[in-house]
Amino acid sequence: MNSHTLFTKTPPLRLFFTAALPGSVSMLASALYQLIDGMFVGRFLGETAFAALNLAMPFVIINFSLADLIGVGSSVPISINLGRGNKEKANNIFTCACLMIVGAGVLIGAGLFLAAPALISFMGAQGEFAVFAVQYMRVYALCSPVTTIIFAVDNYLRICGKIRGSMFLNILMSVLSAGLEFLFLYVFRFGIWGAALATCTGMAICACIAFFPFFRGKMLLRFCRPRFSLRMVRQIVACGSPNFLNNIAGRLTSIVMNLLLVRLGGESAVSIYGILMYADGFIQPLLYGMCDSLQPAVGYNWGAGRFDRVKAIERCCFTASAILACAACAVLFSFPGAIARLFMGQGDPAFLEAAAGAMRIFSLAYLTRWFSFATQSYMLAVEKPVFASSISVSTALVFPMVLVAALYPMGLTGIWMNFPGTALLAAVLAFFVLRRFRKTAPATGGQSDSTSGP
Repeated sequence: MNSHTLFTKTPPLRLFFTAALPGSVSMLASALYQLIDGMFVGRFLGETAFAALNLAMPFVIINFSLADLIGVGSSVPISINLGRGNKEKANNIFTCACLMIVGAGVLIGAGLFLAAPALISFMGAQGEFAVFAVQYMRVYALCSPVTTIIFAVDNYLRICGKIRGSMFLNILMSVLSAGLEFLFLYVFRFGIWGAALATCTGMAICACIAFFPFFRGKMLLRFCRPRFSLRMVRQIVACGSPNFLNNIAGRLTSIVMNLLLVRLGGESAVSIYGILMYADGFIQPLLYGMCDSLQPAVGYNWGAGRFDRVKAIERCCFTASAILACAACAVLFSFPGAIARLFMGQGDPAFLEAAAGAMRIFSLAYLTRWFSFATQSYMLAVEKPVFASSISVSTALVFPMVLVAALYPMGLTGIWMNFPGTALLAAVLAFFVLRRFRKTAPATGGQSDSTSGP
């Protein structure tokens, strides 16, 4: 089935299952590997290495965020131009975006490698704790030019209608990375740098596999002689800025949280925060996989003027997001101790009890988080980056920082309460954004697929 038939002819509910479920499986594979990564480091290398990984992780994600900005930011105009039948322009954006990602990987990777010791020292880490964190960061920095592009090729495969191919690629990357990490840490007894090297090796191999059909000219999108323009770059940045700002703002928030946690509770508090982030790293990719997988279809139909299909697709997205988020809340609230023991085994009882209490508070965030997440994805798909950015920055930085100040007297409990508080405020903001968008959106036309929007 080609992209045009898939995006414009397939009934919305069937399209959801065709596109969103493989996308969620892809993200689930990635989430499972992240979970395994934390378990391997925690069990094979100990609590100090686990805390160091979580201290360094915000900087690693910042390293990847620029590639994500270009990948997501280019996929929106590519989809819309394909919907309008302008393949030449779509191919040029695709080619330029790939070159931009590789160049950004070189520059950002070099900067992160040089700045790693100073950044970790600024976080308050000392001794072995700091050494482990610097080692972890520097491996990712060195591999940045050949790994970061994997975050973009996933979008390009889906645009070309290769949804299952994208899914199998993510599964392969997770299995390959997990196998290498077990080999490096358990068999070869490498240090924490071995965990980072395993992930980077898996990503680089899969990036080569993913781009092979593009280089052969067998895909809908093809490489061409690049023609850069300021207008094109601005369009990519504008469309990718919501995700980029969300990543950057979220990592800045994590850095502030870690600064406070090191001072309020030391390595144990950082480890508990890391467990919460691993739980979130398992659930959020499922939400992201559903919503992000539908963006090419939404953008294609938006560009083609099929606004009724846009509404019908998004209604499926909102409903599924709500169901998934509420189920996640129930699991995290009911089994917090079991989840904590995945990372620390039979750890200190006081630590496990503190982690379980934090997990229960954290789980409440998913009761409302799904709404802002789905709304942000919707706004991004229809080229409303200002609306999407307002949600992403507020959710990732503004609301958490306001609540950090308001809840600081409560100590660590206030840190854990920050998550459900932020999710509630973000849902309120998303409601007003969606209401305003409905007043300005184009009137629907043609045979309607639904009678109301999401």
